[in-house]
Amino acid sequence: MHRSWLIFSQAVTVALAVLFVVTTLKPQWLQSSAPPTSLTMNMAPALEPTALGPGGAFGSYAGAARRAAPAVVSVITSKAPAIGGPQAADPWFRYFFGDPQSPAQSGVGSGVIVSADGYVLTNNHVVESMDDIEVVLSDGRRSRAEVIGTDPESDIAVLRIELDKLPAVAFGDSDALQVGDVVLAIGNPFGVGQTVTSGIVSALGRNQLGINTFENFIQTDAAINPGNSGGALVDATGNLMGINTAIYSRSGGNLGIGFAIPVSTARQVLDSLVRDGQVTRGWIGVEPRDLTPEMAETFNLAVSQGVLITGVLQGGPASEGGLRPGDVVTQVARKPVANTAQLLNAVASLEPRSRALLGVQRGNRAIEVTVTVAQRPRVGLPRQ
Repeated sequence: MHRSWLIFSQAVTVALAVLFVVTTLKPQWLQSSAPPTSLTMNMAPALEPTALGPGGAFGSYAGAARRAAPAVVSVITSKAPAIGGPQAADPWFRYFFGDPQSPAQSGVGSGVIVSADGYVLTNNHVVESMDDIEVVLSDGRRSRAEVIGTDPESDIAVLRIELDKLPAVAFGDSDALQVGDVVLAIGNPFGVGQTVTSGIVSALGRNQLGINTFENFIQTDAAINPGNSGGALVDATGNLMGINTAIYSRSGGNLGIGFAIPVSTARQVLDSLVRDGQVTRGWIGVEPRDLTPEMAETFNLAVSQGVLITGVLQGGPASEGGLRPGDVVTQVARKPVANTAQLLNAVASLEPRSRALLGVQRGNRAIEVTVTVAQRPRVGLPRQ
């Protein structure tokens, strides 16, 4: 009996020792191999409806692109080679030297369908001097385009195509844009096909760039490249905010500085070209110059912003209204003007034969001058 108890106690001691060693060194040997009945995971919180992007997913602008892209077209242009020179009609010269002619020209740009009637907005520089213009829709349809009118001073052209069931973009309010707003640029860069890029509004009211006569550009960092000219700049819901026009580049490619004509300007030009075949703008006949702090000090002026009038056309609207050289225009129709570009745009927006009130600083006196606006000459001196 004593011997049996001794063997049992020794066996228990060895078993406990083995269990201790296994528990310490290999605990996984003792775990069950049965699959777990439940899992504990970290779940992301549900997104609020207001956090969803316009495309229906966070950070997506697919909805805006789907809405606007069908109305953005490719504009393919060509110009036949010109035969010229006094020898062009000489058969012997042509026999020995061939036809003296300039090479054919071609180009690819973009445009925006703005009416189901077939009106297309694009840039004047896309179609200028071209003989043949073809518009290609995103669905593959093609149509020859008629030039309804052009406005080189704003770089806007209006085309028309004859196709059924045309998609048309919705006009937005470019005057409500703010720096930091998300925008999409849609066009046909380098002729590779329709492309959508995104960015923000980098600045508003850019002028004095030397691109157009009338400048009030939206600046954006959305990628704009050659071929995007005439394409659409739309907001995050797909509404048209501008017509992409130019880029600042040292290499010809995108550097994140692009410019678009606000749709408010494009719409005015569109309406005038469709209605009258030309754009009618106001004109008062002055030679303006930006007012600098040095000028303000020299002339002992009480204002530091405005446009210095250095010349007045004799017998012109400004002269008849009493404006004099040396006056500083600070307001046009109760709206402030701080530089020449703003004065030019403000006067151009006035209706010919209407009467406009100009706020003027004359020496140390602030006065008001009333002028009867004339129509801006299509060709002539660069007066406002």
